[in-house]
Amino acid sequence: MSILQGITPDAVFKYFEEISAVPRGSGHREKIADYCENFAKEHGLRYYRDSANNVVIYKDASKGYENSAPIIIQGHLDMVWQKAEGLEKNLLEEGIDLKIEGDYITAEGTTLGADNGIAVAMAMAVLVDNTICHPPIEAVFTTDEEVGMLGAKELDTRVLASKRMINIDSEEPGVITVSCAGGSDFTLKIPFAREKAVGEKVVISLKGLKGGHSGIEINSGRANANIFAGRILAHLSKNHDFGLQSVLGGNRANAIANACEISLVCENGNALLEDAKAYISDIKEEISAREEDFFAEFEFFEKESYACLPKEAQDKVIYALALAPNGVQEMSGEIDNLVETSLNLGILDTNDSQVTMAFALRSSKKTALFALSEKLQMFAKCLDVEYAEAGYYPPWEYNKESEMKQLCCRIFEEKYGYEPKIEAIHAGLECAVFSGTIEGFDCISIGPEVIGAHTIEEKLSISSAKEVYDLLIKILENCR
Repeated sequence: MSILQGITPDAVFKYFEEISAVPRGSGHREKIADYCENFAKEHGLRYYRDSANNVVIYKDASKGYENSAPIIIQGHLDMVWQKAEGLEKNLLEEGIDLKIEGDYITAEGTTLGADNGIAVAMAMAVLVDNTICHPPIEAVFTTDEEVGMLGAKELDTRVLASKRMINIDSEEPGVITVSCAGGSDFTLKIPFAREKAVGEKVVISLKGLKGGHSGIEINSGRANANIFAGRILAHLSKNHDFGLQSVLGGNRANAIANACEISLVCENGNALLEDAKAYISDIKEEISAREEDFFAEFEFFEKESYACLPKEAQDKVIYALALAPNGVQEMSGEIDNLVETSLNLGILDTNDSQVTMAFALRSSKKTALFALSEKLQMFAKCLDVEYAEAGYYPPWEYNKESEMKQLCCRIFEEKYGYEPKIEAIHAGLECAVFSGTIEGFDCISIGPEVIGAHTIEEKLSISSAKEVYDLLIKILENCR
């Protein structure tokens, strides 16, 4: 039985429900791409599917718009998979169980995937509705956006004729996004061969920090547990001889680490433990106004033999963590309150042969992004450690002459009687990838209210989705 049956516009919520039934976590592309391909075949629409399972579906112009320039409607197929602890659900094989709570659609114990399934649903509704007036449409559905915009990067844009685009991956109604940061991943690797150390083991677990998205919350004052680990190790190294067994914090480079675990081995574990407790108590007081739930847990293990890092590698880890740049580097001189350049130490990992430090770099200026990368390269060379770079995507730079922005603003004001908020964001959007490969590209990003994206509390406003779809239709009608 359909959960969303009877919600208008019918086609939007029909397709959102169908999409929600298809397993489509990042990295698992085939089933949702199959669904899009079958949709195109069912409706007699020309389509293109590539090896990355990106799908482009084409629709001819409506009568009177045959000579109009084409336009892209764009969203991504993948979603972030999360489920409640203890929920018995195989997300590789099962879809999302939808439910309605007042004005909101949410899911039973999992992420909803409105980011970005609602964009795909809206585009499909346009593709099947022959009453809408519109120019030639290229509906572009990309894969693996949530893990580095991989699909957009692999798409051969020569299959697209359009130089203008409506992206539907924003999550705040009344906002037109016109610029976003570019980014890249930078990884430091500190290799070692473990050595035996005899002593008492102390495990320090930093917990309760807020964390958050490194593009959205980087200037919110939220503390990074990995950076605190560096502070603690630097302090303890002044007063104690210890062996570092491991340091583990964060699980995504683009997320502010909200927890970190440090394992140390020393002759006098009690003395080190008391020093650590006192120092962390000072940190807790220091950040209490912005990180009120921060706390630490401590474990003590009796004296025995443990495998630790050798002294040289250990010193490099401590120096790297204590000195690593992190957080906001520059604010924009063009747009008020916009972070221009930042980086985030999102992952600390220790295995049997190396410590890995993974950073997410962002900037709305290509030159500043390259300069930040060069700074980290020099940092790695000074430490004499390995590094690797990957995942680059260019910034979507602000274009004050954008015709798409002007059109959308005019339609919005006519519809609602007030001006929309024009926004640049420090997070990344696929608009950046397209703007880097299509000459003369002109784009806006809009979207309905989505609360708690990437969490099991994610929900989509039904009324907001209706409003955004209506805005989309009016933009298309005016794209002559």
